Amino acid sequence: MKRRTWLLSALGATGALIVGWGVMPARSRLGAPELMRQTQGDVALNGWIKIAADGAVVLAMPRSEMGQGVHTALAMLVAEELDMPLGRVRLEQAGADSIYGNVAMLVASLPFHPLDSEGEHKPTKIKMGEWLVGKIARELGINATGGSSSIADLWDPLRMAAATARASLLQAAAAAWQVPVSEITVASGVMQHASGQSAHYGQMVAAASGSTPSGIQTKSREKWQLIGQPAPRTDIPAKVTGQAQFGADVRLPGLLFAAVQMCPMLGGSAASMDTKDALALKGVSKVVPLDAWGGGTAGLAVVGQTTWHARQGAQVVKVKWQAPATGAVDTQRIQADLLKALNKDSGFTFHEQGLPTQAEKAAANRIDALYQAPYLAHATMEPMNCTAQVKDGKVEIWVPTQVPQMARDMAAKVAKVDVTQVTVHVTQLGGGFGRRLDVDFVGQAVQVAMACEGQPVQLSWSREEDMKHDFYRPMHLAKFQASLDDKGEVSSLRIKSAGDAITPRWMARAAPHLSGPIDMPDKTTSEGLFDLPYGFASQHMSHVATKSGVPVGFWRSVGHSHNAFFSESFIDELAVATQQDPLAFRLKLLKDVPRYAAVLQLAADKAGWGKPLPAGLARGIALHRSFGAIVAQVAEVSLAKGQIRVHRVVCAIDCGTVVNPGTVAQQMESSVVYALSAALFGKIDIVGGVVQQSNFGDAPMLTLSQTPVVETHIVPSTRHPAGVGEPAVPPLAPAVANALFALTGKRQRALPLMA
Repeated sequence: MKRRTWLLSALGATGALIVGWGVMPARSRLGAPELMRQTQGDVALNGWIKIAADGAVVLAMPRSEMGQGVHTALAMLVAEELDMPLGRVRLEQAGADSIYGNVAMLVASLPFHPLDSEGEHKPTKIKMGEWLVGKIARELGINATGGSSSIADLWDPLRMAAATARASLLQAAAAAWQVPVSEITVASGVMQHASGQSAHYGQMVAAASGSTPSGIQTKSREKWQLIGQPAPRTDIPAKVTGQAQFGADVRLPGLLFAAVQMCPMLGGSAASMDTKDALALKGVSKVVPLDAWGGGTAGLAVVGQTTWHARQGAQVVKVKWQAPATGAVDTQRIQADLLKALNKDSGFTFHEQGLPTQAEKAAANRIDALYQAPYLAHATMEPMNCTAQVKDGKVEIWVPTQVPQMARDMAAKVAKVDVTQVTVHVTQLGGGFGRRLDVDFVGQAVQVAMACEGQPVQLSWSREEDMKHDFYRPMHLAKFQASLDDKGEVSSLRIKSAGDAITPRWMARAAPHLSGPIDMPDKTTSEGLFDLPYGFASQHMSHVATKSGVPVGFWRSVGHSHNAFFSESFIDELAVATQQDPLAFRLKLLKDVPRYAAVLQLAADKAGWGKPLPAGLARGIALHRSFGAIVAQVAEVSLAKGQIRVHRVVCAIDCGTVVNPGTVAQQMESSVVYALSAALFGKIDIVGGVVQQSNFGDAPMLTLSQTPVVETHIVPSTRHPAGVGEPAVPPLAPAVANALFALTGKRQRALPLMA
């Protein structure tokens, strides 16, 4: 089924949802003041902004901070519009209203080619698809931190909310002083008039409350003072001093602790368990059987006075485990099945242009390659945990999550209460990377809390349980076929991939009531393959979606994370086959997309592409677009004593308008470290349903001594902001692989890379 057919089918199937939308204005995301938490001395001016009595600004924060700096960047947008020092913007957790939902993340899930969907001249079908999904997203109001979408989504709503608040405050001051609004200036949150009258925001907020100023406009770019300038991260001081509260830091009066032991076989369960040895241990109070909440695996939790007591107890419970009814999964068998699917099934066509079949028939030569990537765990530094209390018909949870509403819904489901009886406190996240888009561990914590007679309990996973019961990045294979004409030029490119689709599996876990009506193709399976910027005249890209039985989830940069390795490595193969320099070959294919070419050229120039390197060193280059941002990387690599060593990575990025350039550099560095760990060491093997890796001993992370120098160069832009947290992950593996080929003459087509 082609993309056009799918889109029209989807629009028809969802027709009932859009009745009346054609004559009604889009729902405002400004929100009513009543949506903000009422606190003494603070006055809310809309659903996002409160003004404190001392003149400080309080921002409703709907996104989770997991090290990406989003709390600083979003506060900068508000501080800019209100002419406030960044340090005078305080955060409080946003509520559950739909205005806080992430619209941009859902719109970005549409499987449109970026070269078709960017700019003002989009085809009607794309405009309609984006409009429809945007409407649905606003109605659903799913509050999620993911897809590198926080700034892109809140760029307009937050600035408008702050500008509206500013206009209300200025209007109140003008009325009190009986002067025109245009004569009042603002500096550091203090309004002043030439007559000598002045007041900070807190002194005028009561008068401003309830006003409805019109004709609001956000600041023009030339008036920005904060946006685009490096700003210190507001979350760092508390992290340095230990005052920041992560999930594992929560401490409540009478807190109990719980440790889990889950069935070693993915999807398995306990046939029987003997708990007497555990209950005989000092400090152990309960053993609670655990259901398979949120698509996880069943097991048990032991409750104790401390985490140590609980884990000691969990180790001595005698359990007879049983495999799932569907049988035990095995990675070798899955890999063989994927290869069969590639050779047998046609899959869903995500992109086609030109006449690929005719070009293939007329080809003078053909290049074929098979690429593969393994399952990967997230390995967040803070393993899964949640603190829960169930008392008097109410549930309260403290949880590091990327989806607070889904955590609330899970807690309500387990405790069998209405969602209005659940209070969610989102802590800092010790890493998310997509793993905390799932809420299986929340269900476990609430189930244990229900057995603890009103006492709060903190449930935590060991590193081993975390590694063995993840929602993994799926194993994928991709088959490439390029045709060359009689002049040695590439005349067509055909790509077919196979692997599990993440979004349907996640939707079935997170929102089962939404996962069934439309059998939509999952963009994440083919992103980074169907949306290449290269100007091949004929192209055909398809994917065969599979169901392996392995629990899969979103991993940092999702499908791009492995598809970029496939595509950019094969582009290098084509450069070699046509006897062209890898940079020159790419630039020739990018002549119609100068934005991509500029990023690639910048990285090459800054890395000294073409200049000689010391003996034993080689460069590799890669270019990739994901989450709206274009990133090019050049890696300098050596081989020493049978080990791959990456010495330097030069990054160039065009991510649209930059809010905080310091954070962009930090995210480039973070992405390189995360991606290089995966490229060199990352894999999950499953034998007889049991994950073989258990800790950093057999699933290593990059050490400080192995970390390369990372340089970041930002392309100036006036475009709408794009993602930053993930786009530098995809090009790293192919840049390193291409450098290894330049060094050794051996092409590596599988991850992790081998020396």
